[in-house]
Amino acid sequence: MLDTRFPRPPGDVGHPDSWSVPTEFLVVEGIGPQDAVQTALGLRASRALRAFSDAARKLEQRGVAAITTSCGFLVLLQFELQRAVAVPVVTSSLLQLPALLEEEAQVGVLTISAERLGAEHLGQAGVPPDRLADVRVQGVAPGSEFARAILGNHPQMDLEQARCDVVAAAIALKQREPDLRTVVLECTNMPPYADLIREATGWRVLALADSPVLRRCLGMDRDSDTP
Repeated sequence: MLDTRFPRPPGDVGHPDSWSVPTEFLVVEGIGPQDAVQTALGLRASRALRAFSDAARKLEQRGVAAITTSCGFLVLLQFELQRAVAVPVVTSSLLQLPALLEEEAQVGVLTISAERLGAEHLGQAGVPPDRLADVRVQGVAPGSEFARAILGNHPQMDLEQARCDVVAAAIALKQREPDLRTVVLECTNMPPYADLIREATGWRVLALADSPVLRRCLGMDRDSDTP
C-alpha cells in the first residue's frame, strides 16, 4: 500500500471489505501517490523499488498466497517485485491488457493521469509494441476532485464529486471511442464506481481483482464485489 490519507470507500483496494478473502495490508511508509504516479524514469530514480521489494518480502514471510499493490502505475516494477519473492505478484490491472488485445481490436483504459501513463507502462504490462495504439487511454480531468484529492493525498474527498469525475471520464472515452467493448481501470481507487461506469457505457469493466492470476491464487468468487 502507498502511504496515503485520502478516503477509501468500499470497493477501493485499500478497504478491508473490498476483498472476499483475508487480506494483509502493509503500508510502504514515505511512498505516496505522487511517488508512484510518474514516468518510468522518475519511478526508477526514486527509492520506491527497494521499499516495495522489502515490503513484498515481509508479506511473503507472513504467508500470503499472492501480492498486489495499491497503484496501477507500479506495473513498472512488476518484473523486479516478482523476482524478489516466490509467491505470485500482480502489480496492476494493466497486466490484463495483452490477453484482452488477443480478443478485441481495441481496449480502453481509465486512469488517474493520462499525462503520466505512457507507452513504458503499457509495454511493461506486456502490450506488444505494434498494439500500443490499440490501447485507448482516458484520464480523469487533472483538476477534478478525484485527481486532486488522491494525487494530493488529502485527508478529505467529496465522494459524490469524485464519482461524477470518474463517470465523466468514462463517458468522454465512450464518445471518443464508441466501438470499445471493454475498459480496464488502471486506478485502484476507481472500482467503487465500476457499476456506474457499466451503466453509463454498457462496457465490460475490469479492475485489479479481475486478474486471473489473483483469482486463481486466492480462490476468489468471480461474482464477489472486489476491487
